[in-house]
Amino acid sequence: MFNTTTNPTWTAEQQAILDNVRMPDDWKRALADELVSDNMANIRAFLKQQYADNKEIYPPAKLMFNAFDLTPLSNVKVVILGQDPYHGAGQAMGLSFSVPKAIPKPPSLQNILKELASDLGIAPSAHGDLTHWAKQGVLLLNSMLSVEAGQAGSHQGKGWEQFTDAVIEAVNQHCEHCVFILWGGYAKKKGKHIDTNKHLILTATHPSPLGANQGGFFGTRPFSKANDYLMSCGKSPIDWQLPQS
Repeated sequence: MFNTTTNPTWTAEQQAILDNVRMPDDWKRALADELVSDNMANIRAFLKQQYADNKEIYPPAKLMFNAFDLTPLSNVKVVILGQDPYHGAGQAMGLSFSVPKAIPKPPSLQNILKELASDLGIAPSAHGDLTHWAKQGVLLLNSMLSVEAGQAGSHQGKGWEQFTDAVIEAVNQHCEHCVFILWGGYAKKKGKHIDTNKHLILTATHPSPLGANQGGFFGTRPFSKANDYLMSCGKSPIDWQLPQS
């Protein structure tokens, strides 16, 4: 059971919702007001209706908050911000840009790993599962945490944006010396309120083939820059080398 100071303005239903949220306690404390908000109630109602209508929703419900489960707020060192989950079968796993080991790497992830190889001399892994990064403190956050199968962007404007704004603000407020990696115009706008006196922001074009091939992604060296910053702040660097199997 999650122990937090009960907000006197919360209803018993809101308190019960918070108590039953499956998320590391430090995230629950930081996001408590948002988790019991009308906005989250609307998201839950929307998803409930989607399932009732037999819509195929990605990622599976048990993985929707995977990024938070793997990267508690107290562990966050780096935030890599994506837009919405992959909408192909079996791809989305609740981590931005990541796919399960048995799933072919999508083009954006291929470009990310190509830049990693160029930046740090790390050979691309055979798979695209980024869990190894998440467990070290890389919050792989999508701006929307759900999507309908085959319908890119289908859950935009349903309330997830407000929730993930609160997530970014929680890192901004409660963490020190984190690196925010913002690829593409959408991510840059999403991070506009990050305190640059406390954190490092690295920006580039989006790693999708369209964005990366226009220039402004390859050669930006976000991985070495992130580690240099972390070490300069007395933090351990990220081991970006993914396991080969």
